[in-house]
Amino acid sequence: MPGSTSPESPFRPHVPPEQWNDWRWHMRKRITSLDKARQWIRLTPEEEKAVAGTAGKYRWSVTPYYASLMDPDDPTCPVRLQAVPSPAELAPHPGSEVDPVGDMLYRKTNRVVHKYRDRVILLVTEACPVYCRHCTRKFHTTDLDGTYFRDDEGGDYDEDLRYIAEHPEIRDVLLTGGDPLSYPDGRLEKIVSALRAIPSVEIVRIGSRFPVLLPQRITDELCAMLARYHPVWLNTHFNHPKEITEESAAAVDRLLRHGIPVGNQTVLLRGVNDDVATMRALMTGLLAIRVRPYYLYHCDNVTGVSHFMTSVEKGWEIMEGLQGHITGFGVPQYVLTTTLGKIPVAPPYFSHVPDGLLLRNHRGQEMVVDRRVHPITEADVP
Repeated sequence: MPGSTSPESPFRPHVPPEQWNDWRWHMRKRITSLDKARQWIRLTPEEEKAVAGTAGKYRWSVTPYYASLMDPDDPTCPVRLQAVPSPAELAPHPGSEVDPVGDMLYRKTNRVVHKYRDRVILLVTEACPVYCRHCTRKFHTTDLDGTYFRDDEGGDYDEDLRYIAEHPEIRDVLLTGGDPLSYPDGRLEKIVSALRAIPSVEIVRIGSRFPVLLPQRITDELCAMLARYHPVWLNTHFNHPKEITEESAAAVDRLLRHGIPVGNQTVLLRGVNDDVATMRALMTGLLAIRVRPYYLYHCDNVTGVSHFMTSVEKGWEIMEGLQGHITGFGVPQYVLTTTLGKIPVAPPYFSHVPDGLLLRNHRGQEMVVDRRVHPITEADVP
């Protein structure tokens, strides 16, 4: 059972199944101190220094479930890197910002961020079960003095709902934060039902990492509640094959059985998944549990996160290692998020030449297709 102690290891304290399967137990028992962390991993002096150094600046919290996925003896464990503070979080980096994607620039109410014409973000909370060290909204979710909210999180939603209702072009609302599933079912239902009551809102989406960080949260009761407000979609955030477990697969299965499609948004992270073999294993593993790869995000240059960034060239290399090498719908779209929105980033697979189109496949093989076969411009059409 996950969480059980092996005879040769001092880690993974035994947890009775009735507690291990209760997401509320995990939330109550989150790791927030060095003493608690030592029950699960052998902390290095650098990690201990980082935990002390980030205290009062960045929140730190890890669920026992996610801690059970960590290698207790390897500080380069990809799960551990995502969850345990690093001294690099406090190092300055050129060009870093607390909001490089412009959420606050496009905020219209306390919670509504309206960047694209037909869809908005609804910032539900600052709370997360695990405060991922690479979070794009690190300022919003983990800086003790910072927030994207104009007013308090606990206020009413009247202004936010009114804005959405008064802009009938908004057909798609994404609940995010923090993690919306940090709220209990009843509180979450009030938000979803209020959105569903707005005639112009066609789709409600939830951005949540609970299927990865605490899959026990995805209960039949939660799924049944969400299913009452279809169409509801859920996008989650697997970054490494180690995160695909029996528990996470079961959580996805519960969502799918209630008619809730599940997509995945991976972030390209240095030291975690920045090689072709890992990314292939992740994408094929997601398909095996029926999660559709959606985006591969280039890591944003966020203050406290910059050490995770790779080069764009590395992203191209990985995409080249996916395209044509795994099932087509298992290849995510590689994007760079900016204040202009999400910009697809990829080397061209075609170019114009005098005789027509020069095409290149995933093996680097090239061919020219005559413009009489495939016209390039409308003027080429007979």
